[in-house]
Amino acid sequence: MRWLKKGFLFSGIALLLLSLAACNKAELEKVKVGEVTRSIFYAPQYVALEKGFFEDEGLSVELQTIAGGDKTMTALLSDGIDIALVGSETSIYVTAQGSNDPIQNFAQLTQTDGTFLVAREKIENFSWEELKGSTFLGQRKGGMPQMAGEFVLKKHGIDPTKDLTLIQNIDFANIATAFASGTGDFVQLFEPTASVFEKEGKGYIVASFGTESGHLPYTSFMAKSSYLEDDAKTVQSFTNALKRAQDFVQEKSSAEIAKIIQPYFENVDVAVIETVVERYKSQGSFATDAILDEAEWDNLQTIMEEAGELPQRVDYEKLVNTTFAKKAAE
Repeated sequence: MRWLKKGFLFSGIALLLLSLAACNKAELEKVKVGEVTRSIFYAPQYVALEKGFFEDEGLSVELQTIAGGDKTMTALLSDGIDIALVGSETSIYVTAQGSNDPIQNFAQLTQTDGTFLVAREKIENFSWEELKGSTFLGQRKGGMPQMAGEFVLKKHGIDPTKDLTLIQNIDFANIATAFASGTGDFVQLFEPTASVFEKEGKGYIVASFGTESGHLPYTSFMAKSSYLEDDAKTVQSFTNALKRAQDFVQEKSSAEIAKIIQPYFENVDVAVIETVVERYKSQGSFATDAILDEAEWDNLQTIMEEAGELPQRVDYEKLVNTTFAKKAAE
């Protein structure tokens, strides 16, 4: 009978623990996040998810990928998501259209452009002058990659409208395929495609637009002002978890980070992921904290203005809220 009583006791304890675990899980605050694309460029976000940093802060983050900045912002404005991870320029576009509930950037994830210049042929001692007279397959007009790309070309004395043949009417998803099929002498690509092309001999990375264009709030987490006010505790917890992930990415090796985030890139070899993470780390693409500073905001608007895509200059204080990021950095 003694063993039977012990059996009931152990079963009771097990049921109690399972019940407590279920309660704890049910008590997590649900946050719906929409990312503009799935990218190794966003490594800290996936680290926060995989390492349980959000759960440690009492949050259950539901991540969905919404292709395109316009669709991501539509989802945010219509309350389909609580938080958007997208280029900061989209908050300026939305503001220009008028809004009673402004979208504010509250946590920066990346601080440089994430694209690379890929040449069809291997080039020793590359010079930007070599783009003159070439066919350049660029990114979508009005998007941050294209604006940063044009900014860099002009910086090196190249007029995108006169000195080369600029192609920018191909959908983002088809740019790499178009280049692989023979279109263009040079192409502006995100990772991991750039590294995969290099590995397969389809193209060769010759320069980084991120290094050339300087620091800017390339990708940030943003939300409606009302959400930041009404759900301030949730937003703070979210930003705290992100800061932990940012610290982790800075401190750990690219190999360790690659293994952690591989579940989000099942069709990419872990060695390629490691190469990409290391490339982004070495050029300082991952923001070391979530604070979006005014100099970066000014650089963003300058790049947009030079590309002819800035509808109006917007004050830093209007669309940037650093309250949560500064507290997370304490």
